Amino acid sequence: MKRIGNHVTQRPSQRRGQSAYARVFAALGDDTWLSLVTRSCGGRPSSIRQLTAGSRLTRQAITKHLRVLERTGIVHSSRRGRESVFQFDPKPIEQMQDYLALVSGRRDQALARLNPFAEG
Repeated sequence: MKRIGNHVTQRPSQRRGQSAYARVFAALGDDTWLSLVTRSCGGRPSSIRQLTAGSRLTRQAITKHLRVLERTGIVHSSRRGRESVFQFDPKPIEQMQDYLALVSGRRDQALARLNPFAEG
């Protein structure tokens, strides 16, 4: 971070990192995307057909949603014959958990610094 006057700005690399977190949060905040993440985290690659089972969405719609999740890095696709299969990758969510722990720790430190003033 860099201080300019009374304002603190972030480096471009920090903003890019936060942008990645924002995409993961958005993906987990969408009901359809969250449902697909839940279905795909079984440990084995899943086909579009398997991920569409029990859904009212078409295969094309599911594919479109999966491509969004793939851009976040939450799932990865590969070809198995003529079919695309998708596999869950926990790394983006683990990174987000680390980020949330960092933010939470900073908040706790700030509250601890304020505590003597509140009690005094």
